[in-house]
Amino acid sequence: MSIDINNVKALFELFSGESANSEWSPVIVMAVYEVRNMLLPDADDTDTRLEFLAASVANYRAQEIKFSSGKREYEYIGRMDGGARTSLAGAETLMREYVQLCRDLIKADTFVFETIPTKEG
Repeated sequence: MSIDINNVKALFELFSGESANSEWSPVIVMAVYEVRNMLLPDADDTDTRLEFLAASVANYRAQEIKFSSGKREYEYIGRMDGGARTSLAGAETLMREYVQLCRDLIKADTFVFETIPTKEG
């Protein structure tokens, strides 16, 4: 048995607040594939940490897509600027922490971290 996609979906919903059985399903599947391709040859692919890593990757990719498509999130005071950027930064931090947590299972140097420059102003 390997990474449990149902656990990844549940964690994705926790991390993102989005439904895993929606338009985000292909993003989740791709994140699991991405994590599987990072595994070291002798890594235990049933390690629960990998499910958290895959969900955090899916969340990060979803936030990238939302940010790049111009979708914004409302903040608690009703402003729209900065919400999506903050979500993307938070998703990146979470993902990097899970990469570190899984460093004994994966080839982290094969992972591509993209950074979207922030708009100053």
